[in-house]
Amino acid sequence: MKKGIHPDYKMVAFHDAGADKYILVRSTVKTDRTVEIDGQTYPCMGLDVSSYSHPFYTGTQKVMDTGGRIERFNKRFGMPTLKR
Repeated sequence: MKKGIHPDYKMVAFHDAGADKYILVRSTVKTDRTVEIDGQTYPCMGLDVSSYSHPFYTGTQKVMDTGGRIERFNKRFGMPTLKR
C-alpha cells in the first residue's frame, strides 16, 4: 500500500443527543470536539438519530389509521358506480 494516501482510521465517539448515549466505533471522520470516556479521550461527532432514539428500535412507533383517508379519497375522486 502507498503511504500517506489513506485517511487516519481511529476510534471516534458518536453522541446521540436525544438519548444522551455514546457509541464508540472506528471511523475516519474529522471533528474538533472531544469527549473523555473511561479515562480515554476520543474525537466526538454528534448524531440526530441512532438506534438508541429512533422510534422503530425503541418500540415507541405509532401506527396511523389511514382508513378514513382512503374512504375520503375514493368518495371524492373514485370512479362512479354504474347503475343498471
